[in-house]
Amino acid sequence: MYFIDTHTHLDGHEFDDDRDEVIARAKAAGVGKVFIPAIDLPSVDTVLAVCASHPDYAYPMIGLHPEEVKADWRDVLARMKTRLDITGHPFIAIGEVGLDFYWSREFEKEQLEAFEEQVQWSVEYRLPLMIHCRKGQNEMVRILHRYERELPGGVFHCFTGNEKEAAELLNFSNFALGIGGVLTFKKSHLPEVLPAAVPLSRIVLETDSPYMAPVPMRGKRNESAFTLYVLKRLAECYGVSEDEVADVTTANANHLFFSELTSN
Repeated sequence: MYFIDTHTHLDGHEFDDDRDEVIARAKAAGVGKVFIPAIDLPSVDTVLAVCASHPDYAYPMIGLHPEEVKADWRDVLARMKTRLDITGHPFIAIGEVGLDFYWSREFEKEQLEAFEEQVQWSVEYRLPLMIHCRKGQNEMVRILHRYERELPGGVFHCFTGNEKEAAELLNFSNFALGIGGVLTFKKSHLPEVLPAAVPLSRIVLETDSPYMAPVPMRGKRNESAFTLYVLKRLAECYGVSEDEVADVTTANANHLFFSELTSN
């Protein structure tokens, strides 16, 4: 059985002492690829370093996380964009980008402008988006609608919403919902929401490791091997085999992240 962790912060310092062992455990669990988003300018280099050390297994994204958007965001994005302009750059997506007003709206205007610019990158470079959104779905949807016909697709990372919110997001063709450890939490409503509102063909697996480890690993450092627990819970929710979940979500991820690259 082979599946993909579409969102892991494997470059983070949390893995500095045992990164190779973490990757070995992921491979042993069935994880055939991992996708690693950048969150700020320094992380672009740490992401690239991890991916260079694990070619054809770890794949990099480039983007400015909304919580990292500050007064200097224009300069940060300008410097990031020079990396995209290099012929043959290795990036498979624009991410992790989006809106996050959960803690503060201090940089609300800057977040909105930075997100829109990175949505424009998605269109320009034909790279899918890896979108983080907390307490900003209305604003996010308004921005995406401006580019709806041009967007190559992407993932709404860490979906935890209700049926109405799922339906709104799935109106964007060629986008999938990223499902991770929250699915396994005791109080999660996702086991009911997903089968009722989301076809399995619109789901990709993710961990967001080292954060949000699934049950039975909750409270521990998350890692890509734990994607298997999410997969198993999805199979239970949809009433299908684990192999089917692996096959469908892998096909979804490969289509979203690699179809544009192979067609160019």
